[in-house]
Amino acid sequence: QVQPVESGGGLVQAGGSLRLSCVASGRTFRQYTMGWFRQAPGKEREFVAALRWSGGSTYYADYADSMRGRFTISRDNAKNTVYLHMNNLKPEDTGVYSCAAGESSQTSYTWAYDYWGQGTQVTVSS
Repeated sequence: QVQPVESGGGLVQAGGSLRLSCVASGRTFRQYTMGWFRQAPGKEREFVAALRWSGGSTYYADYADSMRGRFTISRDNAKNTVYLHMNNLKPEDTGVYSCAAGESSQTSYTWAYDYWGQGTQVTVSS
């Protein structure tokens, strides 16, 4: 079992960058697929990016099309932490960003994740 806790959100101008962090307690962190989702006001939660475990030390990154090339997901298993590096932020990137942990390869679906953090607010001003 893991418990994700996000940090790093804040207010940034359009074109700026932020790095979100998610620390997940648990001794088997390295075996979990870790994903980031976001929810804008009045909208449904949407997939952002994920790193899925493929056995051993192999992970594959998945990205939503609109974030590909701007966002990068990475993880440091020694620190039980997954990061979301966000560049060239746009006002439409505003929302609550949540980290989740799961064991499914279906990384873009919320049902694939068993554990969720509380989320961190990202606001991008124009």
